[in-house]
Amino acid sequence: MEYRLSDYNFEFPKELIALRTAGKGNTRILHCPRDGGERHIMKAPEIVDLFKPGDCLVVNNTKVIPARLYGETLHGGQVEVLLVQALIPANDGGARFEAEVRPGKAFKVGRVLNIAGVETAVEEIRESGARVLRFAKSPVEMEAVMNAQGHVPLPPYIERPDDEDDKRAYQTIFAKYAGAVAAPTASLHFSEQMLADLKAKGVFVAEVTLHVGPGTFQNISVEDFTQHKMHGEHYELTQENADIINNAKVNGGRIVTVGTTSTRVVETIADENGVVRAQKGITHAFFYPGYRYKVINGLLTNFHWPKSSLILLVSAFYGRENTLAAYKMAVENKLKLFSYGDGMLIL
Repeated sequence: MEYRLSDYNFEFPKELIALRTAGKGNTRILHCPRDGGERHIMKAPEIVDLFKPGDCLVVNNTKVIPARLYGETLHGGQVEVLLVQALIPANDGGARFEAEVRPGKAFKVGRVLNIAGVETAVEEIRESGARVLRFAKSPVEMEAVMNAQGHVPLPPYIERPDDEDDKRAYQTIFAKYAGAVAAPTASLHFSEQMLADLKAKGVFVAEVTLHVGPGTFQNISVEDFTQHKMHGEHYELTQENADIINNAKVNGGRIVTVGTTSTRVVETIADENGVVRAQKGITHAFFYPGYRYKVINGLLTNFHWPKSSLILLVSAFYGRENTLAAYKMAVENKLKLFSYGDGMLIL
């Protein structure tokens, strides 16, 4: 089997990139029957009809933090940081974060900058180019700074500044535990009413936590994509939610993951029989065609950037030809693409 990244490209007009969300429950979903049936476009609330009592939805309950902060050098130059993940605080209690920064030349080791009004020292430059930053405030104080001055970390292809609407729009109805710098966007299709209708139908809902990092937008730079290394992301599955998934599977229910993030958690944890156990850790899981899924029977996901790790994950589940045919249909029918866009349900 050849692994060529260029085989996972597709053309799309730039105007199909969704710059705003249509609102929870107002998107369109391309239903892709996994048995080879005809694809068709539905309104998001109509997908409730495709579920059966005993099926189990697996959602990601991570919460997006306002992780983009602006500041300046001691000489007044403008800088920007994206706080990727919290690290163990310094001995004096100062908050430490791994961060993506720009411009890189302003963040040399030993430099001190003013980020959102907080004195910030550059401790380390990692192999990836990320910086370890130490703030002269405690983690609790930095949380307050982020909430007051932080910006919603919109994806790089949404070429506009964030605003007040994004604080609500870029957060899912399942959001509980702060830590993500990107939303698990497949969950943005769900309204509270859709969730209530699914539960009333006898569909179970299990929650996982995966704090989505910027690696979700990281370009694959090698043609042989098997050589790509995924950015690590923190995950957790509790015993209660492991039991919901396992019991549904034992009783014949279908396990349908909402998003690539939920998929990565359950497939990271599952044994060869598809049984999941309570666990937490860091996953570097990278799924591409040739991988055999152990847990999931269905996947609700957005349309992803060409030649991305996410389109490879979808292709591993639905097949390359099917996936690209679905994307072609989406473009022809002017479905909106990427994080704030429409979605596809492979079931």
